[in-house]
Amino acid sequence: MSVTFDGQLAVHDIKVIYAREKYFIVMPSRKNPDGTYRDIVHPINSQVRASLEKAVIDAFYESLENAETEMDEETAFEEL
Repeated sequence: MSVTFDGQLAVHDIKVIYAREKYFIVMPSRKNPDGTYRDIVHPINSQVRASLEKAVIDAFYESLENAETEMDEETAFEEL
């Protein structure tokens, strides 16, 4: 997913992951020469992280709902 802040800054490649019976986000990262990964972008504090995570996961759910609605409409059209 991608997030744009105030129409001024875009962050791409945020991943939504499901684990331990909940969704959470993983920030974009790059692989270091030693094989470890380092976030390229990350929230500075837990409040910003929680706000960003909520916004991304809400958008994720919305996109799932839209995809389901489109599939339902396509199926109904095909049945005609």
